[in-house]
Parts: sequence; C-alpha cells; structure tokens
Amino acid sequence: MTTEDTYQRTNKAAWNRLSEGSPFSHVATDEECRDPLSTLDGRGWLPKSVVGQDVLCLAAAGGWQSILYAVAGARVTVIDLSPGMLQLDTREAEKRGLTVRTIEGSMDNMAMLADATFDIVHQPVSTCYIPDIAAVYREIARVTRPGGLYISQHKQPTCLQVTHRDIRDRYVIGLEYYRNEALPEVRDRSYREAGTTEYLHRWDQLVGELCRSGFVIEDLREPYRANPESAPGHFGHRGRFIPPYVRLKARRIGSAGNTAAAPALWIPS
Repeated sequence: MTTEDTYQRTNKAAWNRLSEGSPFSHVATDEECRDPLSTLDGRGWLPKSVVGQDVLCLAAAGGWQSILYAVAGARVTVIDLSPGMLQLDTREAEKRGLTVRTIEGSMDNMAMLADATFDIVHQPVSTCYIPDIAAVYREIARVTRPGGLYISQHKQPTCLQVTHRDIRDRYVIGLEYYRNEALPEVRDRSYREAGTTEYLHRWDQLVGELCRSGFVIEDLREPYRANPESAPGHFGHRGRFIPPYVRLKARRIGSAGNTAAAPALWIPS
C-alpha cells in the first residue's frame, strides 16, 4: 500500500464514521434554506444571485453546503472522499426535490471534470487532509472558469503545531513548522478530527501556492473563535491565543488551463 493509499483510506474511513451523527453531518435546515446565500456567506463574498451558475462544493459533502447552493438556484456538484458524507447530500437533495451531482473522489485529482467547468468553487476546511496543497490548487485552477471564485477555509499552521497545555495553561507549540510528514498524535485535540491523518501547510503554501496556481486574493479573514468565558482546554479558550482558521476569497485569472503566476495580493477598488 502506498503512502497516498494509506492517508486516503484512513481519512475516508474516519469521515464515514463522522457522517454518522457528528457536528460535521449537520444538514441544511428549513430555516437556513429560506435565505441560503446569507447562510452560506456572512461576508458578502458571493454574488447576489447564483441562479444558473455552476458550483463545485469541494470536499464539502454532508448535506449542508450543496443543498443551500441548490436551493439558491445553482447547478451543484459535490466531490468528497467519503461515500458516507455524500449519501447525506443525496438524501437531502431527494427529500427537497433538488438535483445535486455527487462524485466520490480526492480533491487533488479531479480528472473526471473538464477544464473551466465552474463559476464558483467552495471548499470548507479540508486541505489539511492532503500532503500536497499545490496539487489541490492546480486542480481547482484547472476546473474554474476565468473570473470564477474560489472560496475556502483552512487550518492555520500554528493551530496544528500545538501539542498540549503546560501547568500554567499556556498552549505549547511543540511541532516543527517545516515538516512534510503527517502530523503525529498529540494531547491537545481541540482542532483535530478523530481518526484522521492531517498535514501542516505553511503560509507560503496556503497563500503563495494559491497565487502561483493562477488566482488573485481579494480578501482574507480569520474567523473569531475566542470565548473569554471558556475554561482552559476548551476550544474557545484556545481560540483566545491561537486563531484556528483562515478564510480566503480568490478569483481565477487568465484563460482556461493557464496557471501562470499571479500577483500575490489584489484588492479591488
């Protein structure tokens, strides 16, 4: 069994388990579907309408994101490694009379999709399960139409370097920043999913590789996860000291299939 087979099989099995009654298997509610774009997009990054647009929900199965986009009028495709999570999309789409195409596959190899297929690619936290984020970005660039949006969220590298708390409730950065191998088991599991194999991606990889693949970054946010009332060890307490996530809004430049280097940051006037 190759290294690739090992991490993919491990993560597929883990997410199949998580599809059976975990926070990650929360499906879209009727209330959320009444205003699906606001539910999806609290930052104003999406267009006012996605009717008729082609949307790829990447590594985003679970019956939430795909359903909201479909309710909003988009043509939706979901790619995910976990058949268990994809079943939730299929079940919820059928229940609501929606059409959602589901594909079992890995985010770093979407050979089943043609070039320049999507207007929007939306990816929740998931790149941490792949060793080579550049391969993921190249595939996203290939399937995104020129001018298309890539909206994503990732785990910050420092978040994944934490190993434990010391006796003074300080969070210890115990893993090296420059590492290519899978992350080891650690005592602090605040932002680690049970049973998964994860990888740390440096800032030059998270942001730099995205720009080099053919995207320009229009916005960057750090979701607020601090809670001053949380006790030490709670993820809300940890969030006071180490931001767990980063959200990126990027736009595809150039022509289809062109992954020439892009400017590092572009903010529209």
